[in-house]
Amino acid sequence: MSHPHPELGPPPELAEGTLRVTPLGGLGEVGRNMTVLETAGKLLVVDCGVLFPEDHQPGVDLILPDFSSIADRLDDVVAVVLTHGHEDHIGAVPYLLRLRPDIPLVGSTLTLALVEAKLKEHRIRPYSLTVREGQVEDLGPFSAEFVAVNHSIPDALAVMVRTAAGSVLLTGDFKMDQLPLDGRITDLRAFARLGEEGVDLFCVDSTNAEVPGFTMSEREIEPSLDRVFRTADRRIIVASFASHVHRVQMVLDAAARSGRRVALVGRSMVRNMGIAADLGYLTVPDGVLVDAKQVDDLPQHRVVLMCTGSQGEPMAALSRMANNDHRVRIGRGDTVVLASSLIPGNENAVFRVINGLTRLGAKVVHSGNARVHVSGHASAGELLYCYNIVRPKNVMPVHGEHRHLHANADLAVATGIPRERVVIAEDGVAVDLRDGVARIAGAVPCGYVYVDGSSVGAITDADLKDRRILGDEGFISVFVAVDASSGAVVAGPEIHARGVAEDSAVFAQVRGQVVAALEQAAANGTTDTHQLQQVVRRVVGRFASGRLRRRPMIVPVVVSA
Repeated sequence: MSHPHPELGPPPELAEGTLRVTPLGGLGEVGRNMTVLETAGKLLVVDCGVLFPEDHQPGVDLILPDFSSIADRLDDVVAVVLTHGHEDHIGAVPYLLRLRPDIPLVGSTLTLALVEAKLKEHRIRPYSLTVREGQVEDLGPFSAEFVAVNHSIPDALAVMVRTAAGSVLLTGDFKMDQLPLDGRITDLRAFARLGEEGVDLFCVDSTNAEVPGFTMSEREIEPSLDRVFRTADRRIIVASFASHVHRVQMVLDAAARSGRRVALVGRSMVRNMGIAADLGYLTVPDGVLVDAKQVDDLPQHRVVLMCTGSQGEPMAALSRMANNDHRVRIGRGDTVVLASSLIPGNENAVFRVINGLTRLGAKVVHSGNARVHVSGHASAGELLYCYNIVRPKNVMPVHGEHRHLHANADLAVATGIPRERVVIAEDGVAVDLRDGVARIAGAVPCGYVYVDGSSVGAITDADLKDRRILGDEGFISVFVAVDASSGAVVAGPEIHARGVAEDSAVFAQVRGQVVAALEQAAANGTTDTHQLQQVVRRVVGRFASGRLRRRPMIVPVVVSA
């Protein structure tokens, strides 16, 4: 649907002294993160990510935020601030910059390097500004201060946005790993300082709000990885996100300790780790990393393949291996490690991959049977800690499904923040901050924008419904020729079915019904071929529903002869 909140009208023109915060993605879903801040006639965009499709969205490659509410105001956008380099925060940047290529991009060194590599494929050369923690930048009427946070990718930042109308602290994705691989912890001292200054609106990562306690340190998976590497008899294939630098670092270190060699498989994995290594975020032990073409010459008990596909993505390396459709053939005795958590909605795809790998003889190690993954998001204990440090005036939970947002809201209330100061919003809902109070002001159109091959936004929900019908119910085409003057049937009906588990002879009885219905329509004066096609569709549809217990897609073709 193009407007998820019909009960809310469009927000009024922004009053002077007001800061408007409008999430265009990331609320009620895990992905597509994008937030627009508006004051004094200017816009600041924080993050611009993609959402990956689910099973009920067949053929879709990516889902973008809906830019329509700012499409006629792109000249007012002073910058896009990127909190970190994950696809659900940067993946839609090329599509936004297609509309205005000179929008400045602001982010950390690694984040901008990953974005620039992506933009190069789209032949866009951006204007970018590299920032680091502790830095303050004036962006039109917005002043942005950047704060170090720990996440499952290096160089993540929270951002404190100050304006004359109020201040907003956006955490981005974060956790409180006290022993991070890169030694860069979430800067709680800065959070406390900002809290003393006063935070009018706190936008907080909600992904793990339902999980009690504290998220484990990345280092806690080291023993499990070492055990896998020590006990595996043949090749080890490790799948993770192509941007998970810390996880790749742990695999490289475990391989070095066990005397194995690592090859990166998958274009995005090779590209991203090359960038991370060049910038010093990935330390490659001497002699450990080899080209994928060299692994065939190595003993199988010395080989580790690091690939993409931990979420069951159909075209990713691991999915193709599970389908025997990759140059790497899974053999009996191989060990596959899924070093990631399940993103909601991907469960069925991941289980299909696990079953396919198991059928081929592999031992599959995943977070359900071994400690091979820790989350990159703060659990409830960490969120409580943050609320008590920052003591914000208002809270808006972000980044999560509805259950996560509500759980995060309850945590905020438990720390003493009044329930009426906790705003549960959704994509497209505009929240106005004025005189230290946040209130819902209205909603803007905020539907899904589908990327399907080379098309962007051309596929609609109706098209996806047709695809689901084709996949679930099948397809019946009916061809009939009628006399242009009398309306009598002169050829057909010819009926062809695909995806319908019935012998073609079953359609013999409906042919007479089609002829009779067309003759009746002609007798009533109906000669328009479009109307006659609807007659055919109704007759065949009733037959398919009653006789076959199916509701296939029916495509009637009626021509005048």
